Amino acid sequence: MRISFLAVGAGLVLASLPTASDAQRADNDIFPRSIALQQEGHQAQEAGDLDLAIDFYESALAADPRNRSAIIALAQVARAQGLPGKAIGLYREALILEPKDIVALTGQGAALADKGAFELAREKLAEAERVCGAKCPQVAALEKTIALSASKRVVAAEALVPTPVVATVKPATGQN
Repeated sequence: MRISFLAVGAGLVLASLPTASDAQRADNDIFPRSIALQQEGHQAQEAGDLDLAIDFYESALAADPRNRSAIIALAQVARAQGLPGKAIGLYREALILEPKDIVALTGQGAALADKGAFELAREKLAEAERVCGAKCPQVAALEKTIALSASKRVVAAEALVPTPVVATVKPATGQN
């Protein structure tokens, strides 16, 4: 009986491995199951349940690791959770699949700005402008995000500067 369980387990592992036909599929030919799971993740995200959304997006990627939209959705959730470092890495994964993905480029630029890496964010902005053009809405949104993040950093830095304390001394009146 033990051998049959091992054989079934080995069969499941082999069935999940990429085949030659997988390598020949187009980048935009994502498995339908992956797309369905991603859509459920989007619904959960819209409802405000980010943990459930993450579960669906990760399941979508397990079904098809080339689902760039699911990777980008995970990056957006990470950014919404205040995890810009994680978002940067996820956007990098999406850009490996498609280096000219404007959503991934500008998303990574925004996450870099969130992290305070303004020079790198501006590099992503320049790259996005080359891909999409200066009048592209995603480029304009990234410009605003960089400016807003930079101004927040300045305000936060100013708040850290100690305010000098001025001591007031009452003049002596000569009366006790």
